[in-house]
This record gives sequence, structure tokens and C-alpha cells, in this order.
Amino acid sequence: MKTSNIIRVFACYGLATLTGYTASRFNLPLPWMIGPLICMAIINMFITAVEIPVKTRPIGQIIIAAQVGLYFSSDALRSIFDHVGIIIAMAISTVLLSFVLSLFLKRISNCDPVTAFLSCLPGGPVEMANLAQKYGGNTGVVVFAQTLRITAIVTCIPLALYYINGAGSRTSALVGFEYEYLGMFCLTVGAVLTSTLFYFLRINSPFFLGALAFASMASATDVLPLSPYPSEVLAFGQILLGTWLGSTFKRALFQRAGRQIGSVISTTGLLIISSAMLAIIIAELSDISWRTLVLGSAPGSVTEMALTAKFLHDDVALITAFHLMRIFLILPNVPWMVKLIKKQDN
Repeated sequence: MKTSNIIRVFACYGLATLTGYTASRFNLPLPWMIGPLICMAIINMFITAVEIPVKTRPIGQIIIAAQVGLYFSSDALRSIFDHVGIIIAMAISTVLLSFVLSLFLKRISNCDPVTAFLSCLPGGPVEMANLAQKYGGNTGVVVFAQTLRITAIVTCIPLALYYINGAGSRTSALVGFEYEYLGMFCLTVGAVLTSTLFYFLRINSPFFLGALAFASMASATDVLPLSPYPSEVLAFGQILLGTWLGSTFKRALFQRAGRQIGSVISTTGLLIISSAMLAIIIAELSDISWRTLVLGSAPGSVTEMALTAKFLHDDVALITAFHLMRIFLILPNVPWMVKLIKKQDN
């Protein structure tokens, strides 16, 4: 990377940090992630395009996932097993909602069925774009739809829940932990090594899932002395995630999406709203709070939703379990679903 580019990247991180600090002073939810996200999106869209190294995102993922894993106590795991039926049902419902909305997107935008399906299915910009390229979809539309949905969820859902119902109770906060250097060292080394192993095993989302797997198992079994990170480290992780996500918004992204932008925005909003409505309905029929189900059903990234749950003092382990179930349900089955959709269209 050229010296001028390095200076621009560090300048962007400085502005992102300042924006996060300003947001925190106004008591906004997830200030250290939403602030940098909006800051970088504005810079990239209206001032100049800055390439934030993609390698910075795994650092943020490891920090957040390791902290989230500490919530997986034996009691939390018992709660997850008690609600496994609802978790599976929500994951399947999200896939069905995505398919129905993909038919709507195909009709109003006149795009091909592969592009419509991969644009609506919650799976992440990189994974869905690769599948679009492989099966003849429009990668520009897919990346735009996936990025827009994640960004909308990260910015809108925390704000909505925070101002509707406050920050929630602190019953899900980490209890019995103190900040200790040995505990933080064990947590960091174990999370990094497990994430590296997952990466070489080519497991999807290796840096989040690897760190989460280590921290959750170590926390549930008490085999190692673990300590949570202080707020400054978590803020650093949020800045990395928010800055990178904001940098994915480029003018070229809108240009590639072309005339289908309006249709994508409409279906994105419908997917978010319908998922939230389904969560509220299921909450009336179960013993899980509507906030937990809204966060668990939100068609966004597991990293950002786990972080949102932590900020709102909600059931972090259960919400993370909802998103992990959806990941394990969707990603292995997407290829044959896309092939079937393409075959039906032909």
C-alpha cells in the first residue's frame, strides 16, 4: 500500500473514532460502530473512495465473538436447548420469507430469479456475490442488496429498540468476571488460534465462529481463567467493524445496481419489517421476549446482532444461537436451492 493511501486510511480511522465518540456523547446505541459506519459511508459516497483493508474486519470479529462467547454459561446453554424448536422454526421462516420476497423482487424489477433470490436471502455480501457469479446472477445487485440490508439493520434496529424500550435490564451482563490480564491473554490467544484453525479448515465465517466456539466452550466448562475485555477494547472492535462496513458503500455499487435500486430498497424494508412482525407474533406464543426474538430473527450479520444484543443487555447467547442456526441452515443448502430455482426458470 502506498504511503498516501496509508495516510488516508489512518485519517479515516481518526474521523471514524471522532464520530463514534460524538455519538457516544449523545448516548446513541452502538455509538462506536454506527458512528464510524455513517462517517465512512459519507466519505466514500460523496467525498473520495477510500479502501479500508478487509483484513481489519477479522480483528473486530474476533474481539466481539470472544466477548460474546463468555455469555455461553451452562445456564445459557440450557436455555438454548429448551428453545431449540423455536430457533429452528425462526430460521426456516426467514428462508421462506426471503423466497417469497424474491418472487416479488423478480416481478417489480424484472431481474433474473437467481439475482432476486440471492439478494433477499440473508447470507452476507461476499458469500452471496460468489454464488451469484457462479450461477449467472447480477453480482452488483446482490452485493448492493446484502450490504444495504445489513447496514439498515445495524443502524435502525438498535435505535428503534433503544428508544421504544430503553437499554433493557442488565440481567444478561457478565456476572462474576473481573478484568484480569491473564484471563484476557487466555481469551485472546485461544480465540485467535481457534479462528486460525477454522480458517484453514475453510469453515464459513471462521474468525467469528472460531473465537465464539473457543470462548463459549471455555466459559461453559470453566477450564481456563477467562476475563472480558474492557470497554475500550470493545470500542476498538466496533470501530474496525463500522469503518469497514461503511467503506463498502461506494458510488460504483449504486451504479452497478442500476435501475433496480428502488426495488431492492423496497424488498429490503419488507424483509426487515416482516421478520420483526413474525418475531412479535411468536413472542406472544412463547416465553421469549419480543425484543430477543426481533434481534434473533433480524436478517443481518451475526457479529453485529450479537453486539447489538450486548449493548441492549438482552439474551446474548440465545440471540447468537438464532443467527448461528440460520447460518448453518442457509449456507450449506443455498447451492442446490439456486440450482433448483434456475432449473425452474429454464
